[in-house]
Order: sequence, then structure tokens, then C-alpha cells
Amino acid sequence: MLLQPIIHQALAVVAAASPTVTATANATATLPPAPASTGGSAADSLKGLLYIVVFFLVAFLVIFWLALAFWTWRDVRSRTQDTILQITATLLVAVFSLGGLFIYLIVRPRQTLAELYERQLEEESLLAEMTERQTCPTCHYRVDGDFQVCPSCGTKLRRPCPRCERLLELKWNVCPYCGYGGGAMDGGSRAPSRQGARMER
Repeated sequence: MLLQPIIHQALAVVAAASPTVTATANATATLPPAPASTGGSAADSLKGLLYIVVFFLVAFLVIFWLALAFWTWRDVRSRTQDTILQITATLLVAVFSLGGLFIYLIVRPRQTLAELYERQLEEESLLAEMTERQTCPTCHYRVDGDFQVCPSCGTKLRRPCPRCERLLELKWNVCPYCGYGGGAMDGGSRAPSRQGARMER
């Protein structure tokens, strides 16, 4: 008789607790299984890394393409002053990229304008030096300015003036040093000097 109230209290406690346990069990049973959190985060990080790599690759290709077009424009401007050729070469590389660059490298002028200018200066200096160096008109042997004949072939180069004995060119009719002449130097008669004319007077 004494145990009866204790048993009734225990049954009441169990009955009160059983709906909560049953509801918790039912809720647990109806929930879908939770996905693995570690696998999902790894896939997301890999996808983000792939996006970054693709972005930098595309940016590099765009910058490389622009750099090729700019280099071609600057290079063709240093090699020619033809505006049409400059625009054509730049558009060729801008449209066909590396293929256009290979075509441009094949057909571009070999020398830059600066190299052509330096070459012209060298040629002019050589020409001036050759002009200063007197050569024989027959055998092109190098002669000095006081040679009367060529030591190689014997061609007559100059003749002395009958009055001042300075060497004159063969085509000169008058001596530029003393003024002798007036006709042909070889066959002309020697003009009387001023002192002889005064003595005759």
C-alpha cells in the first residue's frame, strides 16, 4: 500500500516524458541527412581558385595582344614614313595576333630610318674622302696634288705655268696664280710683262 503512490508518481513522470522523446525521435527521423561540410567547402574553394586562374590568364592574353599591336606600330614607324604601311601592319597584328606578327616580320623593311641615315652619312663621308683623294683619270691610281704625270701609267696630269712655274690643270687656259695666258697655254705667245712695256716706252 505504501508503494502504490510511488509507482503512480513514476508512471506519471514517464508518461509526461514520453511525448517529448517521441516528438524528438520523429523530428530526427523526418530531417534529411546533413551534407558533409568539409567536402562542400573544398569544392567551393577549388572553383574559386579556378575562376582566379582563368581571370589572370585572360588578362595576360589581352595585355599580350595589346603589347604586340603597340610594338608593331612603334617598330614600323621607326622603319618607314609611309602612313598606309604603318596602319596596315598594325591592323594585321591586331587582327591575326601572332600570325600577323610573323607575316610582318617577314615583309618589314630590314633597316630602320636611323640606320639608313647613318649609312647615308657614311657613304657621303667616303665619297668626300674619295673626292679629296686625287686619282689618275686613266688608271685610277692615287696621286698627289703636285704630280705632273701619273707614276703608274704615265698620263699627263698637270703642267707648269711658264711664268710662275706653278702646276696648272690641263684644262686651264689662264694661270690663276700669276694671271699668265689669255689664249691656249701651250701654243700661245707669252704676253709681255708690264715692266717690258714700260721700258719700250
